[in-house]
Amino acid sequence: MIIYCHANLDEVLQNRLKEALSPKYTLHFQSDTTSKTEAQSLFNKADYILGNPPLDWFSEPQNNLKFWQLDSAGFDQYASVPLNEQTKVANMGDWFARPCAESIIGGILALYRGLDKLTLLKEKTEWIGSPLRAHLRLLSGQEVVILGAGTIGKTVHNFLQGFGCTLHMMARTSPDADIHSREELFDILPNTDLVINTLPGSANQFVDQQFFQTMKKGSVYASVGRGSTTDEPALIAALHSQHLDGAVLDVTEVEPIPNDNPLWKMENVILSQHTGGGHADEHVGKVDLFLNNIMTIENGGSPINEVNLAKGY
Repeated sequence: MIIYCHANLDEVLQNRLKEALSPKYTLHFQSDTTSKTEAQSLFNKADYILGNPPLDWFSEPQNNLKFWQLDSAGFDQYASVPLNEQTKVANMGDWFARPCAESIIGGILALYRGLDKLTLLKEKTEWIGSPLRAHLRLLSGQEVVILGAGTIGKTVHNFLQGFGCTLHMMARTSPDADIHSREELFDILPNTDLVINTLPGSANQFVDQQFFQTMKKGSVYASVGRGSTTDEPALIAALHSQHLDGAVLDVTEVEPIPNDNPLWKMENVILSQHTGGGHADEHVGKVDLFLNNIMTIENGGSPINEVNLAKGY
């Protein structure tokens, strides 16, 4: 059995995989290959894959592939990948939900409480103090709409309950949501203080010019889902016109953000550079889930967090 690991694993985690798997498995790591051609050749022969290989590698049929463990929660870029019926695929499920939720709420708090500005003042050794107080706002008691009722959306919802926010969730079919259509959403947006976008990539450009125009003047927009779900020029226009008071963006349409993108220079925008899911042990979880799923499949079971690439969930 051939295992190809495209994930970024250090030596400790590579050894953890080697020690846990019996001699019948041959492991190959991307870091050990000398060229893309060599890596792709091993990938094409693999029975098991860990990681997110380049999309164009799937141009050839993966005839041997039994199981593919993505090392991310999102996988919309692979929607068109043709796999054999017997190939099982799993994502990371809710592994990244808590860090993503903590990051986006942390960014919102930094914007509301002026911590981003205070950090810049510290670098300049400039004291302003009391005049800043009038510009600070509270997260407590805000009316919030969360777009998406997946694992990140639900975790954000749970955290914000502790702030005493009035909370709404929007999703087409989820029973956890209280808003199920764009029409219902647009009825409530004019009274909403904060919108947090956790939508998957399948909701392409869902947050568009009409959306921003409908939002309450002086409200804040935050995004930790997929950059493709936001019409970025429309967002920039809404910020320039001061219709929106600010934005917290973990994801953007193009990453890295081009140097000439206006978002870099906007004082009321916090950019967290798609680090929302990061934490010191994030790769440990990938390895543990991969090992668990291999054993489960070898024993005739279904992997944890199994997904359908074409359906997007």
